[in-house]
Amino acid sequence: MYKLMAIDIDDTLINDDKEVTPATQEALEKAVAKGVVVTLATGRAYASAQALARQTGLNVPIITYQGALVKNLMDEKVLYERYVPLDAAKKLYDFCIERNLHLQTYIDDKLYARELNQKLIDYTTLNGTKYYIEPDFEQLMSKPTPKFLIIDDPDYLDEITPVLRELLGEGVHITKSKPHFLELMHKEGTKGAALEFLAKHFGCDLSETIACGDSWNDHEMLEAAGLGVAMGNAIPQLKEIADYVTASNNEDGIKQVIEKFILNAE
Repeated sequence: MYKLMAIDIDDTLINDDKEVTPATQEALEKAVAKGVVVTLATGRAYASAQALARQTGLNVPIITYQGALVKNLMDEKVLYERYVPLDAAKKLYDFCIERNLHLQTYIDDKLYARELNQKLIDYTTLNGTKYYIEPDFEQLMSKPTPKFLIIDDPDYLDEITPVLRELLGEGVHITKSKPHFLELMHKEGTKGAALEFLAKHFGCDLSETIACGDSWNDHEMLEAAGLGVAMGNAIPQLKEIADYVTASNNEDGIKQVIEKFILNAE
């Protein structure tokens, strides 16, 4: 019997119209009614994720910033938090300035960028996030942040990732949430680490957990869970490591998982 289910938001729980379909919503409610803790696990900021979580009627802690922040929806109490090491933040800032890269940071759940550009506009339009422009961006590097995000061409991001790994060291976790998005967190700021934390929090074994996702930033969570599920629209590398591949986000893939593994309707 599965007791905890963690679901990625973008291209997993929501369809391409950015909606949770009525059929998936009904399945979520049935899973909760059966006593399963259903939570979200997303790279999004808490401010962005909590709106969707509340809309779907969830009232549990949710995993945000790729796992760097786990926060209660009910009283907004922080349960788990990991910040990017400050020395790494400074090195990252210098690296991005040298190469004129678009870098975003999140402080007190607010998104900051150095300047307004099309990358920022497209990103914030995509997930409905408010943004703040801080011309003196360097002074933000001394403030605690759960996540940095670089937006650029996918091939270029692949090229600089090994350079950044060496520059920033083992204290930083680097992953891609989408081809154009390179995300940098504390080494324990992963969805896998956050899922382990929540399993302990709810007193269940990792073998009693389900994790569902579509991108490479979900792989730690799928590997940690008792049942790792890749969406039908997931990247091939994620499908390879998944225990099960469900339908796509446009075909109520999450509903299928709930019916098959929680409600036991084959």
